Amino acid sequence: TFSLCLVAQTNAFAIPTNSKFQLKSKLQDEDMNIDNDNDNGDVTTKEMKRAKAKAELQSLILGNVTDSVLACPLNPNSSLVIVPRKSLLSSYGSGSGLTGREVVLESLDGCHVYRGRTDGFYDLLNPVMDGENVNENDDVVEVGLQSVWNAARVFVPPPLRPMLNRGNGDGGDDYVPMRDLFTSPAVSFAYERGWRQGFAAAGFPGPDKEFEMVRDFFEDSVAMTDKSVVVDMSCATGLFTRRLATSGKYDRVIGCDYSESMLSEARRRINSIESEYDTQLDLVRLDVAKIPMRTSSVNALHAGAAMHCWPDVVAGLSEIYRVLLPGGRYFGSTFLSAYFRGLQSAEDLTGGTSNVSDLAKDSQAFQYFESVDVLKEMLVQAGFKEEKITIDVLGSACVIIKAEK
Repeated sequence: TFSLCLVAQTNAFAIPTNSKFQLKSKLQDEDMNIDNDNDNGDVTTKEMKRAKAKAELQSLILGNVTDSVLACPLNPNSSLVIVPRKSLLSSYGSGSGLTGREVVLESLDGCHVYRGRTDGFYDLLNPVMDGENVNENDDVVEVGLQSVWNAARVFVPPPLRPMLNRGNGDGGDDYVPMRDLFTSPAVSFAYERGWRQGFAAAGFPGPDKEFEMVRDFFEDSVAMTDKSVVVDMSCATGLFTRRLATSGKYDRVIGCDYSESMLSEARRRINSIESEYDTQLDLVRLDVAKIPMRTSSVNALHAGAAMHCWPDVVAGLSEIYRVLLPGGRYFGSTFLSAYFRGLQSAEDLTGGTSNVSDLAKDSQAFQYFESVDVLKEMLVQAGFKEEKITIDVLGSACVIIKAEK
């Protein structure tokens, strides 16, 4: 398969020939057993059993770890196998999982491979291209330059940003404020140094009180399974990820964000935690509209002060609904549009008309939720039942959403 070929071609992953032969032989035996099993049902069931058998055999023979939650974002039915870059690692399952190593994450269908570090984050946004060398000395100069450019754009007035977007040539890397604002290292640095504290003006009660609300709401959904998984979506610098992990109430916490700089800052802050904790804590780079997790694999998901930053809110909520277990719970907080009134006026280039120009759309920094009803309709579109949705407004513009699958 593609994945085994890639591993075999990389010295760091060289697999002994007898192990590869053993794996192939055992997979063939498993295929025969599955085909001869009269109780298998339809083709889909057989494929699921084949995938499970392959995962178990890979883990047994190659020493790899098949993740129980993470999946390929391009095929969420395909689990990811975590393959160490050099030697087999000694520990998995507590603290940060595999200890301080570069890894690749291979989809079980053999189609996609991703990079990551267990002491950093797993990048499940950008797969390794076919034929691209997975080199542990890869340079990230291009990413760094893009981050610097994005940091500079933070200080450009909203109406002028689209003009910069149109000047970059191919248009493939256009700056989208709603998506890219928080990729700026300047914003990541400032987030817990005054930025987040400013949300109190809208009615946010503060991280400690908010966490109490999250913890209490998650209690029943976490108790549904022996091993609990909680996701902190759009985790930024890990403000709530750290609280979730150190609370001791969850077996695994996964902090997720689109921004590399936010995840790097989150890892730095996580590494500075002095207290001991047993929770497995992982960080993942992803797109909330394509969450790389198995269907019905998560007990509870938190998205604090986040939804207004998602380019496609309904797509994100639909994915959240998909990954939650039946009875799983979603806790989200965001702003009503009144909080952004000044910014919204600055972005309005239409002279007060109802037609929003392409220029205005390109410069829009956030989603503007006019009312609680608008948010409730989005949740219903995503799959949540209206009777299982509660939305409260704190202060002038802080919205607290509680929903159950």
